[in-house]
Amino acid sequence: MRPFEELRPWQAAHALTLAIYRATASLPTHENYGLTSQLRRAATSIGSNIVEGSARGDAEFHQFLRISLGSAAEVEYQLLLARDLGYLDAETQGALANDLGSLKRMLVTFMKTVRAPVGTQRRQRPTANGQLQAGGIQ
Repeated sequence: MRPFEELRPWQAAHALTLAIYRATASLPTHENYGLTSQLRRAATSIGSNIVEGSARGDAEFHQFLRISLGSAAEVEYQLLLARDLGYLDAETQGALANDLGSLKRMLVTFMKTVRAPVGTQRRQRPTANGQLQAGGIQ
């Protein structure tokens, strides 16, 4: 495995984390232990899980990439919340969301190159109405 610094998803996650730290510096001080902290931790988690997973075997790496993708989803919501609360302007939120979307696509593509744990290749997932979705998930 290459050093994590050479992995494109980590590079994108690191750049996004730096941008989120800069953007959240202007959030109200009463959010320091709330939304500011949550956004920063979730963003940091994306890159941190890529790093930790890269030090393990493919099956574990795949799981850490899934966790990174979950953290990216958290960031996506938290950016919307920050915008809707008036803490981030729409332009800043949009730019960060665009970078986040690119990172999420990158993670999904990268996950396909890393072997998934045995038994997780074709699980079925219920849809919103409780029926099983054809095709399954990884």
